Amino acid sequence: MQQTGAITQYIDVAQIVLYVFWFFFAGLIWYLRREDKREGYPLESDRSDSVRVEGYPAAPTENKAFRLASGRVLTSNRVDSPELAAKPTGPWPGAPLEPTGNGMVDGVGPGAYSKRGNEPDLTIEGQPRIVPLRVATDFSIADEDIDPRGLPVLGADGATGGYVADVWVDRSEPQIRFYEIEVPAAGNRHVLLPNGLARVNKLMRRIEVASILGRQFAGVPGIANPDQITLAEEDRIYGYYGGGALYAEPSRTEPLI
Repeated sequence: MQQTGAITQYIDVAQIVLYVFWFFFAGLIWYLRREDKREGYPLESDRSDSVRVEGYPAAPTENKAFRLASGRVLTSNRVDSPELAAKPTGPWPGAPLEPTGNGMVDGVGPGAYSKRGNEPDLTIEGQPRIVPLRVATDFSIADEDIDPRGLPVLGADGATGGYVADVWVDRSEPQIRFYEIEVPAAGNRHVLLPNGLARVNKLMRRIEVASILGRQFAGVPGIANPDQITLAEEDRIYGYYGGGALYAEPSRTEPLI
């Protein structure tokens, strides 16, 4: 006598459902493991330039389309990594790299950056997300905070690199993202300073930066449009200040003792 749900004396519905779940879960793991290889694979090997580490399953070769709320469609095109302006410090595998040029702009080590899209990040309304106060006229500095416009900006060496000309805000998350700095040493060129890498000294009424020196503000990567910033420009600017944390002066790459 067969019980309810039994197909045969040895197979029932619950057993089939369990097997289906196992196959589904195995397929899900395979799919996710394959999809997470769209970036960073195949890995390069220190053993030989001809060795590529990919593993199983292999990285997908077809492009994937991402449809954004703005209507734009981005594809996951695989781009070969450019030749790094760096060389290993030793002949053994895993040796750290040291820049062969200017580590602050060559995208090496702490100055590395991603090649993001050359278009601005947008709000849900389709407006550029990060803009200066002269554009976002509905934003203002809170009365209880110091207005940074006009304050001097000092580098790690105590030298003045420039003066704050404007403040860039995030329209989606109301906060300061960048300070726009006018640099006299570069013909009053305007560059951006990330808020997260600056310290506002209210007592001394100045902005202090630890990652680069005063004279190096003149070399900060610029932006094409004075009233908006693209994703690619954001990363290059962050990379410059990040690179300065290690390469701004030779002593930073030396051991503490």
